[in-house]
Amino acid sequence: MAKTIIFGASGQLGQCFKKIIAETNSESFIFPDESEANILDVEALGRVFEKYKPAFAVNCAAYTAVDKAEDDVDIAEKINKTGVENIAKWCAEYGTTLIQVSTDFVFKGDISSPLKEDDETAPISVYGQTKLDGEKVIPELLDKYFIVRTAWLYSEFANNYVKTMLRLGSERPELKIIADQAGTPTYAIDLAEFIITIIESGSTAYGIYHYSNEGIASWYDFSKAIFDLSGTEVKVIPIPTSAYPTRAVRPPYSVMDKTKVKTTFGIEVPYWRDSLKVCINRIKQQNHS
Repeated sequence: MAKTIIFGASGQLGQCFKKIIAETNSESFIFPDESEANILDVEALGRVFEKYKPAFAVNCAAYTAVDKAEDDVDIAEKINKTGVENIAKWCAEYGTTLIQVSTDFVFKGDISSPLKEDDETAPISVYGQTKLDGEKVIPELLDKYFIVRTAWLYSEFANNYVKTMLRLGSERPELKIIADQAGTPTYAIDLAEFIITIIESGSTAYGIYHYSNEGIASWYDFSKAIFDLSGTEVKVIPIPTSAYPTRAVRPPYSVMDKTKVKTTFGIEVPYWRDSLKVCINRIKQQNHS
């Protein structure tokens, strides 16, 4: 049976893959520990590829601390570019198809129509630039690859916006939330299921794809929905980005056009609020178990 290796298995998206695969009892997915498969250790990576000879490698490993990256430029570049390069070289050696997870942060976000795969990239943060650098090394080394850009990821696993809001909403009577940045909250379980669809499809339609949930929301809308669906009583006050300066600049608009994934893979993409409801119910179940 053809093997798929998931790099970054302990992170949010990696844990989503583990949950889905555990429910299917599939033995074709490999989740090596970082100690065995550190993407910055070329020799260790080589041993992993030799051991499993994977048909696919999914890279979920990334430096994602957007504000910290402004000061940790070297380590962000190593993980988001050099790490990708290392995996891509071994993929080329073993004829493995690489699936690289990327981000809306490769765009400037100054156009208010859904972002297409071939729209001009222009990162405005170190994080965005290092993720774009990682994208760019792949076609130089490989023919068989899928780059999947996504946005505003959350789930019942690891630290993320939904879990942070649920915690803050239970601690404070009111919260001020940015209302002039638009995007689409994306349930990481949905993203993992889409990537599994790529693998199972046998598609050779290689290239860049955009995947997020359907619809559009501001961080204010997203937060309101989190509190509404979880039954959390907290006053949410909309504020402009200018009232909440951060170390890194965020793209003001990062809604993705999903025409390409829908036509290529024949999938239906869930609406963001529907997926959020599923996630919040799962978080509640976790908290009660």
